[in-house]
Amino acid sequence: MSDQAKHYLEQAVMLAHRNVQAGGRPFGAVVVRDGEVLATGVNETVATHDPTAHAELVALRAAALRLGSPDLSACVVHASGQPCPMCLAAMRLAGVTKVHYAYSNQDGAPYGLSTAALYEELARPLDQQSIAIRHLPVRPEGAGDLYADWKARQERA
Repeated sequence: MSDQAKHYLEQAVMLAHRNVQAGGRPFGAVVVRDGEVLATGVNETVATHDPTAHAELVALRAAALRLGSPDLSACVVHASGQPCPMCLAAMRLAGVTKVHYAYSNQDGAPYGLSTAALYEELARPLDQQSIAIRHLPVRPEGAGDLYADWKARQERA
């Protein structure tokens, strides 16, 4: 592990420790680009009642706002815990190509903090998952094609 990665991971873990002391969950994240911390975040699900307010997402949102762009392709995410599938998907959608984490799902399992079962669930075909996911193609009459309209608007911009 590089000294730089260790430094940012220690920062993420300390954010998580402070969050626990404030009544939150034990997760922190640091988004770095070219050696500069763009944003940090802690898990805010308890404080905000927002199930998506994971530390990584809070930090990604703040980094994107700071950059004025959803493109975080030059960024590295340092997280106190192994990112859950939602956070990992968001990082991929943002273009993040490198993630470091300090605590694994195995470390978190004895405390109910592992997302390994969720990873397993999401690896199944959609029709075999515990949530009902169904494709129901709906095209309102006279509305045009949603995706074609979006593409045309992008080309005009």
